[in-house]
Parts: sequence; C-alpha cells; structure tokens
Amino acid sequence: MSILDFSSDAFIVSFFLYCAAFLLYAVAVMGKKWSNRDPIDHMNRWGKRAFIASTVALTAHLVFFITRWIGAGHIPVSNMYEFMSFLSMMIMVAFIVVYAIYRKSLLGLFALPLTIIIMAYAAVFPQEVQPLIPALQSIWLKIHVTLAALGEAFFAVGFAAGFMYLLRTVDFSGKDKSSRRQRGWVEFTLITIVVVIGFIGTVFAFRASGYEAVFVQKTVTIDTKGEENSTIEKVIYRMPPIFAPYNSEVESLKPFLGMKEPLLETPSWMNGVNAGRKLNTVIWSIITGLILYGIIRLIVRRPLGQALQPMMNGIDADDLDEISYRAIAIGFPIFTLGALIFAMIWAQIAWSRFWGWDPKEVWALITWLYYSVYLHLRLSKGWQGQKSAWLAVLGFLVVMFTLVGVNLIIAGLHSYAGAD
Repeated sequence: MSILDFSSDAFIVSFFLYCAAFLLYAVAVMGKKWSNRDPIDHMNRWGKRAFIASTVALTAHLVFFITRWIGAGHIPVSNMYEFMSFLSMMIMVAFIVVYAIYRKSLLGLFALPLTIIIMAYAAVFPQEVQPLIPALQSIWLKIHVTLAALGEAFFAVGFAAGFMYLLRTVDFSGKDKSSRRQRGWVEFTLITIVVVIGFIGTVFAFRASGYEAVFVQKTVTIDTKGEENSTIEKVIYRMPPIFAPYNSEVESLKPFLGMKEPLLETPSWMNGVNAGRKLNTVIWSIITGLILYGIIRLIVRRPLGQALQPMMNGIDADDLDEISYRAIAIGFPIFTLGALIFAMIWAQIAWSRFWGWDPKEVWALITWLYYSVYLHLRLSKGWQGQKSAWLAVLGFLVVMFTLVGVNLIIAGLHSYAGAD
C-alpha cells in the first residue's frame, strides 16, 4: 500500500468517525428526554464521549493531511478536493477551541454536520495528486491558505452558533409579518443546506451508476487579424444532460428515464467550454435538493425549522449569541492576515503586483469588509441577538460563495480544478 492510498483510507476513517461523533452529540442533546439520569448529567456524560470521538476523528483527519503532504511532496491545498478537505479539518479545530471555552455539547450537533458535508463535497472532486505550478511553489502558499482557511473555519462556527440562536428565538407560531418573514428565511437557509446535500448525493449516485454523456463543442474565435479560428473540444457530463453545451453535438449519451437527448441548450451568453456542464449540475442539485426537502417535510409534517426548534429548549440564547460573536472575533484577525495581508505579499512575489482585481481577490476583500461591518455594528451600534445572528448566517454564505462560486463559476488566477 502506498502512502497516498493510506492517506485516502485515513480520510474515509475520519469521515465515518465524524459521523459517529455527530450521533453521540445527538444522543447527548436529544436523548436526555428519555434518560433516567438528570438531564444535565446525561448531556455532560454523552457530551464528553462525543468530544472524545470528535478528537479521535480529527486525529485521523490530521493523519490524512500529513500523509498526503508527504506523498504529494507539497502541502495538500492546491485543488478543490484538498482545500475543502483542509477547510473541514480547520472547522473541527475551530470547534474544539470554542468547545474548550464554552463546553456546549449542542454546538457539536451543528458544527459536525458542516464538517461532514464539506468533506463529502470535497470527495466530489478529482482526488489525484497534481503537481504545483511554479507560482504556487512558495512558502507563502502554506501561510496564506492555512490562515485563510482557519479564519473561515471560525466564521463557520460563528454561523453554526448564530443559526442555533435563530432556531432558539424565532417565533414559529407567531402570526405577525416579522415572525413569518423570519420563519421563511430560516427555512430558506435549511433548504439551501438540503440542496447541497442533494448535490453531493446526486453526484455520487450517478458516479456509481457509471453514467456518462459526451458532447462535441465547436468554438469559433476571431484573432487580432480578424480571421476566424475554430476549435473542437469534448465535454463530458456525469449527470443526464438537461442543458447541453452551446453549439454542440451529441457524441454518445446513455438514456435516462426515457430522456434520449438534452432538453435544452445552454444560453450563448454563458461563456466557457464547461458552462453547460456547470449549469446542468446546478439544475440537478436544485431538483434533487427540493425532492429531498419534500421527502423530509412529508416525514416530519412541518417546516424543518419548527421541527428543529425543540432541540434548543433549555439552551441559553445569550450563550449562543456570545459564542457566535467570539468565534467571528477570533476568526477575523486570522482571516485578515491570511486572506489579505499575506496574500498580497505573495501576489507581489508571484505576479509583481499586490492587487490585480482577480475575482477571488475581490471576493476575499468583500468577505473581509462584510465581517468588518459585522464587528462594527456589534461593538459600536449594539447589534446583538437576532440582528447579529442573521449577519453571522449571511456572512458564511458570502464565505461559501467566495470558496465555491468563485472557484468553479468565475474564471481567474485562483480558480481550482472542477468536479468530474
């Protein structure tokens, strides 16, 4: 067995250990209703077991990271699989730091799913070791990426605590306009999470089935002399093509549920040879996510936010508000150093300029400005409670767009490799 095979096994072991730790946190939080012990004693006892399981899982995750580093010969953060795996590991580091301070087992019930979902999302992407391009062969890669990811991990914990605060405090039975609006946004956040889960499940399902559709796309470009040049490229889909690439022909396509050809063509204004494949993936994600959400609604027979709220009973809302703020306050200076200051130093070394308005640079700046506003409103304007919680939730959506949307949708110097 090679060291890279051992590393992959460690990744799988850590994933299932995280799942086990999540179940232990669920027992700690929800099992107190059926336990003969004092509820606080029950939560503390099972919370300690869950924390131990989380620590063991993180250890296995570190083994994956170190052995892949040794096998690859460079720090494993150079593509989407490696970076998202690293981010999920940093979320667990941030969670353990926050847990050590506040000792709130319920936080694990929301932080662990974030880690699990991001690890599963990472596994969607190609896992082969890729050599570093010359611009990435620098010590600044280690400093910039690790600190940026750690800062984003604390933002993720702030999101988890903020969302828990909303579940604890939003009036799900209120009839007024404000209550209905807040219920709607809580439900929308949960639907977004379910859509991501649906995307991951869909990718693995079609990958397991071996589905493949191949298109031949002709692209016409005009050079500086005004002459037309045409190129022929193959585009491979791993999901049934609802949207075919623009100006393409089918080379091979497996029928799916009676669908023997694409239903629609990708709009011409969507540039890039992979634009159609990405649009197709988004549509499939939304379809499967909404179907999954509908099934869950049928099972629980009420909005998901309302179904989750009873788990918050007995939890001090002020503690959740404080945890969310502290996590973001810890993450902000780390993110500032990693994503902005050290990134600009590295940009100067690699590209001879501190700033170039690359999409990833712009969105890193937007993320930094957003959390600057958050801290300003929190400290100077007294925005606490639900206002602060909503800002924490929205902020993490900005972070995820910076990581996922910019990398996969907007082309730039920082773009990572796409999914299969």
